[in-house]
Amino acid sequence: MAKYGEGDARWIVQERADGTNVHNWHWAERDCLEWSRSRLSSLLAGLSVLSGEGGLTLRTTTLDKLDGEAYINIRKGKVIPGYELSLTLAWEAEVTTESGVVKVSGAAEVPYLADENADEDPELRVTVRGEDGPVARRAKDAFLTKGKPLVLEKIREYVAAMAKGGPAKDELDSKKTPTKVPAVEAGGTAAAPAPATEKKVEAPAVKEKKVKAKDKEGFKTIEMTEKFYCRAKDMYEILMDENRWKGFTQSNARISREVGGQFSLFDGSISGVNEELQEGKLIVQKWRFGSWPDGVHSTVRLVFDEPESGVTVISLKQTDVPEEDRYGNSTVVENTERGWRELIFQRIRGVFGFGI
Repeated sequence: MAKYGEGDARWIVQERADGTNVHNWHWAERDCLEWSRSRLSSLLAGLSVLSGEGGLTLRTTTLDKLDGEAYINIRKGKVIPGYELSLTLAWEAEVTTESGVVKVSGAAEVPYLADENADEDPELRVTVRGEDGPVARRAKDAFLTKGKPLVLEKIREYVAAMAKGGPAKDELDSKKTPTKVPAVEAGGTAAAPAPATEKKVEAPAVKEKKVKAKDKEGFKTIEMTEKFYCRAKDMYEILMDENRWKGFTQSNARISREVGGQFSLFDGSISGVNEELQEGKLIVQKWRFGSWPDGVHSTVRLVFDEPESGVTVISLKQTDVPEEDRYGNSTVVENTERGWRELIFQRIRGVFGFGI
């Protein structure tokens, strides 16, 4: 299998100034390694395998390593995934014995996960870290019996996601959207074309809808509420500590804890400035992706509420999110919202155990 970026130059489109590959006529190749790292981590980290059954508590912790390559080729809407990966997943167990609770840790390794074997499960090797005594072997056997099928199921979800286009899926779906959707929104029905007189009546409805939406033209607002089983100050610390960010995202981060200080997340893909900080209560930031048009910043507002001890509710509101990036891709809002849910909040739950 050819490595990413080494395809025949006659078929690989050189990037246009506007980033467009019209109708995906030529081969368009997209690197998916970092997306694969995030996707597999969200799928595999923090899986609960056993919760005390037979005196065993067993769960996966983090995706320790992902090496190899992954990419998507697209031509005229046809998706051709390519990947050759090896990964190592950490797990831990607590075994109840007559002398007390014994902790055991280990690793589950997939030495070869490739598109050429997409229709079959990959090899999964389970090992114990440290002394391999009777208790450790008991934990290892439990992982092979209960954990292995669960891990392979999650890997199949990744394989299916790659087959559908991986990070390019939303872009492909948007290109398939029927052009008559706006007409449905205006009239509220997908019936046959209306007479000319009815079309004149529909026009004010469209204008009225735009007036009700308080977003600026070309921008949207993202709002969501997430619940975690922890203290508010714990969530605040995780979101404002660069070492914890590196831990649950498996990517580089630099975060200032001062108002007016700058931050950089996901290996520099996101950057911004702190505008208001109240420990355990509020984070307000100017926030942008590097792929957004120059000078465009959204405002992220995270409000922390602790309605009862050990329970934290985060209310997120992100305003002025552009509908398109600098290349004309129209999936910015969807990708940003999914990123908050899957790459930040769900992974915090998985890695720190705040609500699985």
